[in-house]
Amino acid sequence: MSDRPPDESVTDESSTDADPATDTGADVDSDESAADSISVVDDGFLRWIRHSDDPWIAVVRDVSSAVAIVGLVGLVLFAVSGVWPPLVAIESGSMEPDMNTGDLVFVVDSDRFAGDDPIDGTGVVTLENGRESGYETFDRPGDVVVFRPDGNDSRTPVIHRAHFWVEEGENWVDTEAESTNLRGTTCDAVAACPAPHGGFVTKGDNNGLYDQVANAGAETAVVRPDWIVGKAALRIPWLGRIRLAFESLLSQLIDVAVHRMTDPLYR
Repeated sequence: MSDRPPDESVTDESSTDADPATDTGADVDSDESAADSISVVDDGFLRWIRHSDDPWIAVVRDVSSAVAIVGLVGLVLFAVSGVWPPLVAIESGSMEPDMNTGDLVFVVDSDRFAGDDPIDGTGVVTLENGRESGYETFDRPGDVVVFRPDGNDSRTPVIHRAHFWVEEGENWVDTEAESTNLRGTTCDAVAACPAPHGGFVTKGDNNGLYDQVANAGAETAVVRPDWIVGKAALRIPWLGRIRLAFESLLSQLIDVAVHRMTDPLYR
């Protein structure tokens, strides 16, 4: 027999079993608290931003990630195209059926990806030269160019096909133009004839007259090479509607703001 009281071993075993459990629970709680207590001081600003559970920080993190991705895509597109912005939205039906209102078009610098037999120093193949070489874009001969009418930066850029090149002083209405795109118009009735400078005569695929004829198309003089923003390279159907809708909404908001600032009733 033992002199130790019968219940002492039970008491000791209970104490022994309870202590590890208690210690383990304390350790788990301690670890969880340490995991949750991410701070700028202990972990650094960037790690805190990446791992913080704060709702506002999460929003900032998500927005920043989206902006970074969009910026990266924009840089890649710019590197390929060489122009900014590299994407333009079609606003009218002048280039139907191969470019429709609301389409988004990828534009490249006129010197890049030149086709067969371009006009010297421009990288642009005219419809006239494209017919001879077999070079086509958007189902027709020649390049489609984006240009500013009369070189005016305040006017909306136009996206039309380059039909032929004319030299300064040339009576192109009689020497180069197709009669179906003039509808009886003579050189005397065209402000840009004789040509005031060397450049391109242009036309929308869905238009009946050249842009250089009065009251038709872009209503511009012969398009100088330095007026050209770029060449159309790729069409993305319908995606441009998003950009057009955003620009329309932004314009309306600006108009409302200007009205409130200038109307005496709001002062």
